[in-house]
This record gives sequence, C-alpha cells and structure tokens, in this order.
Amino acid sequence: MPKPTKGPRLGGGPAHERLLLANLATALFTHKRITTTETKAKRLRPLAERLITFAKRGDLHARRRVMTVIRDKSAVHELFTEIAPLVAEREGGYTRITKIGNRKGDNAPMAVIELVLEPVNPKPKSAKKSAAAAPAPAAEEAPADETVEETAEAPAEDAAADETAADETSTDEATDAPADESAEETK
Repeated sequence: MPKPTKGPRLGGGPAHERLLLANLATALFTHKRITTTETKAKRLRPLAERLITFAKRGDLHARRRVMTVIRDKSAVHELFTEIAPLVAEREGGYTRITKIGNRKGDNAPMAVIELVLEPVNPKPKSAKKSAAAAPAPAAEEAPADETVEETAEAPAEDAAADETAADETSTDEATDAPADESAEETK
C-alpha cells in the first residue's frame, strides 16, 4: 500500500488532491508547459513522468492505465502520439521545473513545469568508468605489451651493437694504421 505523503494535502482531501493533480497533468500534456505553485509542480512531476513512461510503452493496457488518471481522451491521444515519440530515447527526466518568483497577490512561490522534448545528447563515458573497463581488455592484450617491451629492449640492443661496431672499426683502424705505417716503411 502506498505510503501517504507527509503534511497537508493539496486542496484539502486525498480525492481532491488526486483530481487536482490529474487536471494539472492534463493541462501539462495539452499545453506542454504550465505555470503553477512550486508545491503543486513538485507533486505533479512524479505523476507526469510515470504517465509518460506508460505512453512510451504504447500498448493498450498502458493506454487504459493512463485513462484511469487522465479522463480527457484528446490529452491521452496527444500524450501517446506526439509526446511519447519525442521522448522515446530519453531514459527519464521528462519534465523540468523552473522557479519564477513569487505571486503578486499572496506571495506564493511560483514555478513553470514543462516537458523536456529536446533530443537527447548522449554523454561520453566518464573517466572512472572507462578506467575500470580498461584493465580488463589490457589483460587480454598482454602479447601486445610484450611486443612493446621487445621494441623497448631492441633499441638498447641496437645501441650495444653500435658500440661493438664502433669498437671493431676503431680496432680495424688501429690495425690498419700499423699496416699503413709498415707499408710506408717498406716503400
């Protein structure tokens, strides 16, 4: 059984609150944005998002579940045919509440609640998730790491070979020098 929310009900009794929220949801789906008090907007958000989730399913049972809350068939039709396809890729957060200041008459805090119908821009994977995913493929790429190590050792071996070659040439020059001297002496 759902736990009732704390504090006074909107409009007095639970039945009146249910009807008030249903009418606000109908107005939201019809006009795509409404201005109301912050409290009503905050209470409307979970109801509206649940109804949009039903509309995304799009089957007959979901339509009948929405019709138990919203009695206006044209609003339900608009929800299922126009709003649901626009938010099909979105995984949640179908509504946005923006505070707009206080009402002039009774100083009640006012807010605009609107449907978020912009296309979704997928966020890039965070560094933590990609770092956690990186060690698993790195273990599979162990042979590639060995080739990197071999190439790292290869320049060292090449340097050693170059030094040996340099020593041989200097030795050859040293042996060539006495031969040249001896050749000059024989002339």
